[in-house]
Amino acid sequence: MSDRRPRAARRRSPEPPPAAASPGPAAGPESPSVVQATLYRDGRRVASPATLAETYRQLREHPDGMAWIGLHRPTEQELHSLAAEFDLHELAVEDALEAHQRPKLERYGDTLFVVLRAARYLDAQEEVDFGELHVFVGPDFLITVRHGAAPDLSAVRHRMEENPALLSLGPEAVLYAILDAVVDGYAPVVAGVQNDVDEIETEVFGGDPAVSRRIYELSREMVEFQRATRPLVGMLHALMAGFAKYGTDEELQRYLRDVADHVTHTSERVDGFRQALTEILTVNATLVTQQQNAEMRALAEAGFEQNEEIKKISSWAAILFAPTLVGTIYGMNFDHMPELHWAGGYPFAVVLMAVVCTSLYVVFKKKDWL
Repeated sequence: MSDRRPRAARRRSPEPPPAAASPGPAAGPESPSVVQATLYRDGRRVASPATLAETYRQLREHPDGMAWIGLHRPTEQELHSLAAEFDLHELAVEDALEAHQRPKLERYGDTLFVVLRAARYLDAQEEVDFGELHVFVGPDFLITVRHGAAPDLSAVRHRMEENPALLSLGPEAVLYAILDAVVDGYAPVVAGVQNDVDEIETEVFGGDPAVSRRIYELSREMVEFQRATRPLVGMLHALMAGFAKYGTDEELQRYLRDVADHVTHTSERVDGFRQALTEILTVNATLVTQQQNAEMRALAEAGFEQNEEIKKISSWAAILFAPTLVGTIYGMNFDHMPELHWAGGYPFAVVLMAVVCTSLYVVFKKKDWL
């Protein structure tokens, strides 16, 4: 990528007609999708064209320059205009339009197409917000197509403009800076997630009933985070494998190796988070089961004690019911009743009640009801 060929050598036509110079609408400050278009030469800004058409024209007039065009959710016309001017592959343009792509690195001739997933941690919501960035890297141009709030490429542009020596290395140096910014943006996310994991561990052992939902939601975000970081390891190794073939500057090689180390570290941390959350979820399920078993045991014991009390109450109620029944029958005071005028009727009734009560007591005592 370091060999800077003349633009005419890679064009579909040596010099497009004036009508083709601006196939799309004029894109400048009045076009919200074009964030900034800038022309650089020897690492220094030489122009900030107001429209895409002006950018094309000035880049033709300065074949030793480099154009850096930043877009945010561009229209189909704008991307087709760029594709016609810079000979972008139609598959890459289609991906940039549709978004929702996995991180990847594709080479179409002398143009690299890179898809990155940036991330930022929203502390208030305790969520990870993901953005998508598509980067076209050619011999003398770099186009960024951003979908989402992250990353903040204005900071990358400012950093590169403060280091003309690095910026003079060409579009691949800007690609390095973008990769570095995306990877550096993962650090606050990792710190925020680590804090969430620590809090979840405390809540699990504290018996918080709402922690299961929090574990599940964070696990889903870690799956998404893993999808954003894991492919970067292979992408950066693919870039490093092409150092010799494409004559990448030694300074850039060192920078890219440093980014690769950071990506590997981040990817390992994310894998660790997923494993930790899986283990925490298992522990939480075990603790919940133990708590439920303890509650069931307590309920069973309470039910047993209550049943014993009911047995005692029922036994005494039955014992007391027997003399009450006898006394009630002989207390009805009818004139014609058996044994009503019998001299031994009273002692007999009392003895009968005592015998019945004693018999019931013995029976209930043998059944351990009393």
